[in-house]
Amino acid sequence: MDDESVKAEALQIIGMFQVLPRLVVFDLDYTLWPFYCDCLSKRDQPSLFPHANGILYALKDKGIDLAIASRSPTSDIANTFIDKLGIKSMFVTQEIFASWTHKTDHFQRIHSSTGVPFTSMLFFDDEDRNIVTVSKMGVTSILVDNGVNLEALRQGLTTYAHNMNKIDHNKKKWTNYTQNSTSSERTG
Repeated sequence: MDDESVKAEALQIIGMFQVLPRLVVFDLDYTLWPFYCDCLSKRDQPSLFPHANGILYALKDKGIDLAIASRSPTSDIANTFIDKLGIKSMFVTQEIFASWTHKTDHFQRIHSSTGVPFTSMLFFDDEDRNIVTVSKMGVTSILVDNGVNLEALRQGLTTYAHNMNKIDHNKKKWTNYTQNSTSSERTG
């Protein structure tokens, strides 16, 4: 499947959802591309997973901001590869640095620079420990096995919509509770 076909299918998938994230965050190694960039040199020619480029362009076309959160110890190589792939301008922010925090520092910085609430973010990563930690921050987080692909996109948007519906439901319950508590206090 070429990039245009993937983009067209990704746009169809995105179009199925009324509630969309404001920001989609991607890991790099084994999420957007099929290697660890610290095992390569700047001279190497990188490539993305087969569906990654089409998905990135579809999300951008729908007005959804993109970001990178990578714990790479070789940010210089990662940045060189992003330039070589011609995708640097697609991301509103790139947090690429070594860390032991399972990406919580990355997401704090992303939140600070974009102002997007954690609950309005969708995150793709290949490491379960990052998924678990970032999910606790309120970010909808999806584990990918073979890089980001159309099925992962569908799963991510479905999970995101489900999470947003739960948040809305809880807000309504809380509003009803506080209104009922206040009115019963007045009458009591």
